[in-house]
This record gives sequence, structure tokens and C-alpha cells, in this order.
Amino acid sequence: MISPSDIEKAYTAIRPHIVRTPIVYSQKLSDLCGCRTFFKLENFQMTGSFKERGALNRLLRLSAEEVKKGVVAASAGNHAQAVAYHCQRLGIQAKIVMPVATPLIKVVSTQNYGAKVILHGETVDDASEIALDLSRKEGLTLVHPFEDPLVISGQGTIGLEILDDELGQGIEALICPIGGGGLISGIATYLKETKPGIIIIGVEAAASPSMKKSLQVGHPVKLESASSLADGIAVKKVGHLNFEIVKKYVNEVVTVEEDEIANAILLLLEAEKIVAEGAGAVPLAALLNHRVPLEGKKVLSVISGGNIDVNILDKVIMRGLSVEGRITQLTVRLKDLPGSLTSVLEIIKRLHVNILDIIHHRFDSSAPFGCVDVSITLETKGHPHIQEIRQALKEGGYSI
Repeated sequence: MISPSDIEKAYTAIRPHIVRTPIVYSQKLSDLCGCRTFFKLENFQMTGSFKERGALNRLLRLSAEEVKKGVVAASAGNHAQAVAYHCQRLGIQAKIVMPVATPLIKVVSTQNYGAKVILHGETVDDASEIALDLSRKEGLTLVHPFEDPLVISGQGTIGLEILDDELGQGIEALICPIGGGGLISGIATYLKETKPGIIIIGVEAAASPSMKKSLQVGHPVKLESASSLADGIAVKKVGHLNFEIVKKYVNEVVTVEEDEIANAILLLLEAEKIVAEGAGAVPLAALLNHRVPLEGKKVLSVISGGNIDVNILDKVIMRGLSVEGRITQLTVRLKDLPGSLTSVLEIIKRLHVNILDIIHHRFDSSAPFGCVDVSITLETKGHPHIQEIRQALKEGGYSI
């Protein structure tokens, strides 16, 4: 186990080389969540996530011989960039093993920081096996993303900054993402040992609830698969040390669904102009969907990172808009006669709906002879508006 003094020692070491990230208050999201809502913006770090804290603390403890030989790490993005960046700055050779499907931008960013990137396996777990093998064969020091007391202590410096910040004073609950467990372990240790009354809530994607399942059975378990929009916390198995710390200090671990994560990303972007990756948005997703009763409390959520792939951001936004009922797609069956589509469009026009797209399924439709299906994507004003449109079309004699 680690102690607050370990975290304080880590902060003294890393403070000159990291960003002391701000805490911000959101009135808009407070109104939506029913509590005073604050955010710790770790997406403001140089490489876009909290991972720099733990990686740097580990690197600064390397012996002269270890520095000479170099390090190896496995990661799908954030830990890779954190290790690569600080290795370049400290003059340490780094090899990073990344899954084959890692987005190109993350691979290139890691390479630009001077690391040698090795693409291997389908998951971070697969990449970790190769990293461990390289560590043994080449004498490289393995910089683990979460199962390391020095890494955990580095992540725990977020808790120290929170209590030292004017806006962090008097927080009653903290909500934090959980992947392997390093982030929440460090923060929970510092907060609970310093201010025991603070409620600590961990959040996982429902698609990869490794910590929640581990707590249910009493020991770390390995999931068969781990895939989520929140790829930064899609971990098959949490660390043993992290599991013990979470079991001791964390009040509750909850999960959120993929649509809820997408909606949280959208709201952060729209309401507060905060760019958060999926993992960084799960605390807000838990708050918005009332996974825990925190009404009226002062709640701080950790935005763990902002490294969302721009190639999928458009899809995430569309999914979030769909969840809110601000975009919908209806497939309407028409008689295959001139003027049929015009009649449908007149109904839509009467309800003041903006049309974003129309697809006429003339050649790939399952409609019976004499009919045709048309998919219409609409910009709507919420779920009641969608129901109004559906009802008007049904009353017009159309099958939806």
C-alpha cells in the first residue's frame, strides 16, 4: 500500500515538469446533474492526460544503469505518449508496444516523442505480454501503466492538488474513471487519508466492468473481452495492488452505457467547450444518469484525458445527438408512385423539421411490389418532437 507521504514525495519530484491542472465549475451541468458540479481538467497536460504524473515519477526513480539500458511500456495511447514524452526530455531510450488497431494519430504522436513503436496484438493485454518479454530479454525496465506503487503515487498527486486548490475546498464527493485502477487508487489514498469523509465513486464502462466484477467476487478477475468507446479504461484485468486499494478506500464502483458516454462527451463539448475522450467523460455520464445519490452535494469529476480520435469524434457527436433526441432517422414505406415522397415531405415541413439526409431504397428495399422504403434523417427538438412527427406520419397513412 502507498501513503500520503509517498504521494507528497512524488509531487515534489514531478511538480516542475507537469501542468498543475485547473478545477472549473459548470453552472449548466450543475443544473442538469442536480449537484454542484466541478471538473479537474487533466486533459490540459502536455500529452493530454493524467498519465504523465505516474510515468514521470517512475522514470525519475530509475537507477543510472536502468537509464542507460532504457525502458519499455505497453499502451494504446495515453500511457505511451506520457512515457515517450518524458523519456525524450530525460534522454532515456523507450520502446512502446501498441495494439495493431491503435489509431494512427496516437502511433505517430508516440513516435514523434522519440520512442520506438512496436505494433502487436489486438488488445493492450496482448501488447503487455510482448512488453514483458522485451523487458526480460533486453534488460529494459518495464513502466507499467497502473500496477506500480510509484506510478500510483504519481497519479495520487491529483488528490493533493485538489485539496490545495481554492475550488477543491469542501468537496463532498469525487468521481473518477477506472481502467486498471492506478488513477483512482492514488487519488483515493490521498483524499481518504486526509479527508476521510469525502465519498469516492469509481466509474467503468458497462462493456468492460473489470473492477466491479472483481469486487463482487473478492479478487481480480479477467474479462473475456474489453471494448468500449471509452478505450482508455477498456481493461480486461485490474491490478492486484489497485484492487486492494479500491476495496479499502472507494465507496462504490458504478458503470455507464456506451450511449451515455457519447452523450457526456457531447455535453462537455457543447456546454463547457471541454474536449474529453470517452474515459474522461464517464464521471459526467454517471452524474447525469444518477448512478449515485449526490443531489445537492459539491462533486468533483476527474476529466482524465482529452485524446479523442478526431476520426471518430463525428460519430460520437451524432450518437450523442441521437441519445438526446436531437437527430433521428425514420424509414417510411411509400407507394411507388409519383408524388408520394412529396406528400411525406409536406407533413415534415408542416412540423418545422429540418431534413439532413434522404436515402431512397429503390434497389435494396425489402418493401413489397408497388412500395418503396425511404430513410429520412431529421434534426429534431427532443424525443417528444420525434413522437409528434411519427404520429403525424401514421395519421397520414404511412408505415414507419
